[in-house]
Parts: sequence; C-alpha cells; structure tokens
Amino acid sequence: MAHSKLKAGEVAGTYLVTSPVTETDIITMAKRFARRKLAKGRKITKPSQAFEHLQLLLQDYEHEVFSVLFLDSQHRVIRFEELFRGTIDSASVYPREVLKAALACNAAAVILVHNHPSGDPEPSNADRRITERLKEALGLMDIRVIDHVVVGSDGCRSFAEMGYV
Repeated sequence: MAHSKLKAGEVAGTYLVTSPVTETDIITMAKRFARRKLAKGRKITKPSQAFEHLQLLLQDYEHEVFSVLFLDSQHRVIRFEELFRGTIDSASVYPREVLKAALACNAAAVILVHNHPSGDPEPSNADRRITERLKEALGLMDIRVIDHVVVGSDGCRSFAEMGYV
C-alpha cells in the first residue's frame, strides 16, 4: 500500500512505520486497507469475511449510509458503492436505484450493508421490510441477495446468520 509513512516489510502483508503517525493517519490507512480488501476481484466466500472491513468503513458516519457490495457469479467483488445517505436514524432506499446499479455492473449477487449511527447493529423492522423489497426486486432479474449486514460501533449483524435472508 502506498502511504508516505509506511514501507513494505520483509514479510508479505507487513509494513514498517517510517515516521510518526497520528490517530487520523492510522484511521486513514485502515480505511485504505479495508477498501483494498473489498476491491474488484476479491472473492467473498462468506459474508463474515467482509464484516470488519465494512464496519471500519461505515461505523463512524453520523448519518445512515446504505451501501451495496456487488458480486459476480463466483462471488468476486465487482464494486462496493455507497448508494444512499440518510439522517441520524433512517435512510430512504429505492429498490429501483439498487436494481439499476446492479444491472449496470452486471452483478449476479449482492451483499446489502448499512450503518446504524447509534452504534447498535440490531436490525429494525424497517430494515427487514426493505430487505424483503430488495430481494423481490433484484430476484426478478436473477440477482441474489446473499446478506444484509447492519454495521454499528458495537459490531455487525448478518441477516443471513439470523435466518432473515
């Protein structure tokens, strides 16, 4: 990873800090690493592989953000995109726009993800309803919803693991 305060270590995946770093530097570096882990071509064999990366990218927003991880038929990442921005406790999500974005990148599957600024990742009834609407809309085009992950500073909750998807 290219960063002015890091250089590659001798062992793959390790880095040496070349000058003092601030907390902001560390968070910036961590977010860059998380984006790399969700970069095009990375295979997601189970949604939990993406949890820590998604949590790092979304937990600090003071408003809800609804994003989608678009996958190909082999569950390799095509793109990670933040589609909707809301308020402190909700975001308007439009199935038509999600479907349009999925078709534009030729996705075969998706992992839906949004944050709860309160920090509590427990899904709400509204979260469950929008997931059902999205499953229906995307299903019409044979695009599978593999999971819906709710991110909070207290962790992540997976609809798939909870039996909702």
